[in-house]
Amino acid sequence: MTHTIVNPADGTVVTTVSAATVEETDVAIERAARAQREWARAAPADRAKVLRRFADAVDGALEELASLEVVNSGHPIAQARGEAGHVRNVLEYYAAAPERLSGRQIPVAGGLDVTFHEPLGVVGVITPWNFPMTIASWGFAPALAAGNAVVLKPAEWTPLTSLRLAGLGLEAGLPEGLFQVIPGKGSVVGERFVTNETVRKVVFTGSTEVGRHIMAGCAAQVKRVTLELGGKSANIVFADADLEQAAATAPYGVFENAGQDCCARSRILVERSVYDRFMELLEPAVRGVKVGDPADDTTEMGPLVAREHLDRVASFVPDDADVAFRGSAPSGGGFWFPPTVLTPARDARVAREEVFGPVVSVFPFDDEADAVRFANATEYGLSGSIWTRDLSRGIRVARAVESGNLSVNSHSSVRYATPFGGFKQSGLGRELGPDAPLAFTETKNVFFAVDQPPLVD
Repeated sequence: MTHTIVNPADGTVVTTVSAATVEETDVAIERAARAQREWARAAPADRAKVLRRFADAVDGALEELASLEVVNSGHPIAQARGEAGHVRNVLEYYAAAPERLSGRQIPVAGGLDVTFHEPLGVVGVITPWNFPMTIASWGFAPALAAGNAVVLKPAEWTPLTSLRLAGLGLEAGLPEGLFQVIPGKGSVVGERFVTNETVRKVVFTGSTEVGRHIMAGCAAQVKRVTLELGGKSANIVFADADLEQAAATAPYGVFENAGQDCCARSRILVERSVYDRFMELLEPAVRGVKVGDPADDTTEMGPLVAREHLDRVASFVPDDADVAFRGSAPSGGGFWFPPTVLTPARDARVAREEVFGPVVSVFPFDDEADAVRFANATEYGLSGSIWTRDLSRGIRVARAVESGNLSVNSHSSVRYATPFGGFKQSGLGRELGPDAPLAFTETKNVFFAVDQPPLVD
């Protein structure tokens, strides 16, 4: 069985990729288990050296990886270069981890008590189509650093950069079988990660619906999971904010990657007294987003990933939608949708559900309590922004909003050196940051009884 890969910018066929069967998935998992036993026995310094070489190999292939992402995912080339650089940075960061996975010595009576961080074994990583190579690295880099093997299933639409990363890992000296990319259907390969007992943990990024299914399946074996799921993040703009900056940056908080981002600030909440002024400032900022050929260095937003997804995004903007204004997008071939600003009611479908496209809704709010209440009126809690010049308010609202990643006077969500993950139905566990390798280990406690000599005066 094969899957056809289509260029989202023009609808042309790029290539075909084989889709693995259950039997082929099992073979890959067994191969990973054998490789992991040797990898775990290697000296920490040797594992670190290989990971540094892997980072160097990615660095040498930045343009190749970026070009693959352009034709496979429709990402603008400037964005794709940044994503490839991010993978390199993540590998460099976690290359330091093997020599720093220190346990503890705990004071106890009668002996010596120490802890060890033992690798889990084989980790199954299931990645989404919106940021294929960056999110892949969040799983495989810390897992390998902690002494595990990784089998990775990329999204069916966007496997090309993950396949190339696996090749670069082999070129850098990773043992055969230690890091494998297995394209295929989620119902086949991903499901087998859940049911195969050799896989000791599943890392999944994708929809909340599928995340629930994976979590329920893993429960049968008490299998570890990390889940990074949906979002409906709020961008809260208070009257005392720098309105010009808040409006100028708002489009990039939601339209980056054509809105195909679980951290997208798809709800803009504006204090009522400055709502009209903010909308006046927002319109030229939205119309100024350059949407076009992903291969052009100046392009800021590309197409949606597939026809099927374009149809879903369009369903949120019917003919009678409360459209305030739109940007522009190419016509003709490809899966294009213009940046769109709506002013719906708070209970509208577009205000509640994750669009995952370049559509943002703007709402007025009355006071701080109203803003927090509406920001939290969602099953999700992944990211968000707060715009204010009042430091106390920034701290107060950040503590009150139920979300895992917030920024004040910024739209930053992801830094590889800090933890990332969601509240509520946006996920379970944390990725990235200094503690990420520990999520791929079990803590083992060992007590050594010590003969107690008689006390000497």
